[in-house]
Amino acid sequence: MDADVADAVRGVLAESLDRRMSAAESIDPLFAKDVAARVADFTQDGGKLTRSRFVWWSMRACGGGSSVTRATLRIAAALELIQTCALVHDDVMDAAPVRRGRPSLHADVAVQYGGAVSASRGARLGQAAAILAGDLALVWADDVVADTELPSATAARVKDLWSTMRMEMVAGQYLDVQGEATSARSVARAVRAACLKSALYSVERPLSLGAALAGAPPGTSRALSSVGRDIGLAFQLRDDLLDVFGDPRGTGNPSGGDIRSGKPTYLAAVAQARAESAGDRRALAVLQDTLGRTDASDAELATVRDVFEATRARATVETKIERLTVQGLRRLDNVPLAPHAGSRLRELLRSAAGAPADAGHSGPDDPVAVSLLPTAAEEGGRR
Repeated sequence: MDADVADAVRGVLAESLDRRMSAAESIDPLFAKDVAARVADFTQDGGKLTRSRFVWWSMRACGGGSSVTRATLRIAAALELIQTCALVHDDVMDAAPVRRGRPSLHADVAVQYGGAVSASRGARLGQAAAILAGDLALVWADDVVADTELPSATAARVKDLWSTMRMEMVAGQYLDVQGEATSARSVARAVRAACLKSALYSVERPLSLGAALAGAPPGTSRALSSVGRDIGLAFQLRDDLLDVFGDPRGTGNPSGGDIRSGKPTYLAAVAQARAESAGDRRALAVLQDTLGRTDASDAELATVRDVFEATRARATVETKIERLTVQGLRRLDNVPLAPHAGSRLRELLRSAAGAPADAGHSGPDDPVAVSLLPTAAEEGGRR
């Protein structure tokens, strides 16, 4: 299993999805074809299974072995399903036409029925189908967790973490869309949304689930949670940068989507705070006129990128990512873990944050401390 965690998870996932597809077909063939099959295909195609690998290597690093192998793979498979739920719903809320270099689920359904109904009805059907598909993915994820055999104490810990993670994810998504609608771009609010929407369920909770499955002591679980919080936020901040400055050929998604949707990212919040502090009316006008404009041209997106550079918002985010990564990896050094698995976990965390191979290895005389709260400079002096 250690040699190819992703392949092992995909095997368990395929087995689970085959059974659920059979059940869906027995309920209704059209539902199975239009909704259930798309959930299964989306979950199995693409993605790096990063969350699954976090669960696995956390379990192994905390001393878990053959007695919890099957349960760990099942929880990992459930995480891939909840990721499907999050991404499919996110694409509907963002009106995103592309995901992983292909039409997003709601866009795909709209195209399927494009010749049979009007464009507006097809779009509405696509959105409704995607909402139901996301719901189905969440139901299937919960079913997988509920059907996983575990000792009672371990099952209680896993259930509690799973329940908390789901609510955190929904809360973060709401802060995101509410921020888009109201143009709320507080730096502190942006960090809070990033933590809830992505950092917790992408890194921290998978690490905690792995520790729980291994029966790790509370101190180890808390320490890994702190590591996951740092690396998870670095992961989300890196994702925000890639959306604005990344190459679509590498990300699989169109560049500038967060700008067009007006997403209240940390990057945008810092740029606005810096522009306000400097009295930079031109930068503020660019941000006000372009953020949230779905019809923004490529030239207008480039102007926003220039503002992110000129206000040093991009540099601030890069620095925050670096410091969070170093802090998280140094925290990991103080957690008692199995040597080989601990090294694999460290490499996975470093890779998720997009950090260089030597991140976190500076000497003891080079301390790093980073707060998730904004500095006065980032808030433009408005604490």
